[in-house]
Amino acid sequence: MHPLLYALGAIALWASLASLGLSLSHLPPFLLTGLALVIGSIPAWPLARQWKVPPRTLALGLFGLFGYHFLLFLALRLAPPVEANLVNYLWPLLIVVMAPMILPGTRLRAVHLAAALAGFAGAAVAIVGASTGLDGAWSWGYLPALAAAFAWSSYSLWTRRVPPFPTAAIGLFGLLSGLLALACHWLLESPTRLSGRDWALVAVMGLGPLGAAFFLWDKALKLGDARQIGILSYLTPLASTLLLLLVSGRPLTPNIALGGALIIGAAVVGARAR
Repeated sequence: MHPLLYALGAIALWASLASLGLSLSHLPPFLLTGLALVIGSIPAWPLARQWKVPPRTLALGLFGLFGYHFLLFLALRLAPPVEANLVNYLWPLLIVVMAPMILPGTRLRAVHLAAALAGFAGAAVAIVGASTGLDGAWSWGYLPALAAAFAWSSYSLWTRRVPPFPTAAIGLFGLLSGLLALACHWLLESPTRLSGRDWALVAVMGLGPLGAAFFLWDKALKLGDARQIGILSYLTPLASTLLLLLVSGRPLTPNIALGGALIIGAAVVGARAR
């Protein structure tokens, strides 16, 4: 299978995360993430023999899966969510820009940088167009949002620099990250009882955007061009925004259409660049 198809599979699953999160917004975030990550690791349990990885590889996995979500939730608590989410979506741009610094033999060409910047502009237009506007004030929450973007982009690239490990080991990363998130819930959040519907939606979230998506993402990065995948990743906020509008019954705005055109154009240019 072409590496970009693995990336598109992960992007399609991540597009559902915001809608599922909206349906489960009454649950504490660390509880939701912890349960979903643990559930998402279950399909890899039969392959636990492949989970033996060096300590630095395990540390990288925890940094990526747990560190990213911890920083993102911190940002969403401290900063206006629209702006924090926009800063968070610097991670595809950071993948493109940092690829030559981390991956030997990778060069940053003007076409990649231009496509990445166009993708970020499209994401900004789409996210802002779906909101009620920007706050405009500085918030310290933007710093953990930026750190979250750096965490996910650097994790994505460094998986190519650590000793090769089987994709099944992502299940170990997810399981331990989920347990850490549940520990944060126990320390920082109030106990919550889940209904049957809650458990069903958490299971869908775990098996999809917080489970299978990570395995597909790992395959894409191991087999494909990180610069192309980073540009293509801007389809995530676009697809997520469109799905949210569909679920909430809100109309498509010109801003979102413009953002979509920028992102799709950037993705096409980036995918064709060699």
